[in-house]
Amino acid sequence: MATRHKSALKANRQTIKLSEHNRELRSKLRTGLKVIRAAISSGDTATAKDTLSKTVSLIDKMSAKKIIHDNAAGRYKSRLVKGLAKKTASA
Repeated sequence: MATRHKSALKANRQTIKLSEHNRELRSKLRTGLKVIRAAISSGDTATAKDTLSKTVSLIDKMSAKKIIHDNAAGRYKSRLVKGLAKKTASA
């Protein structure tokens, strides 16, 4: 039987709203990562360099909002910078 307490109903509404917001933010992050990874893998270093600062900023924002873990944020940034450096050096 479903609970009828006002506080439980409100908590459920808040959970649904927060979950949707977090899903949107995670999607935005994944799209940003996909764009820069595609630029790096295609060898388009100019676009990748331009996109890097925006992506790093996005990663930091998601980490600050606890959408992703701080260590995951550091790992993403490290791998992006390392991948871009590798492509730049080989080009």
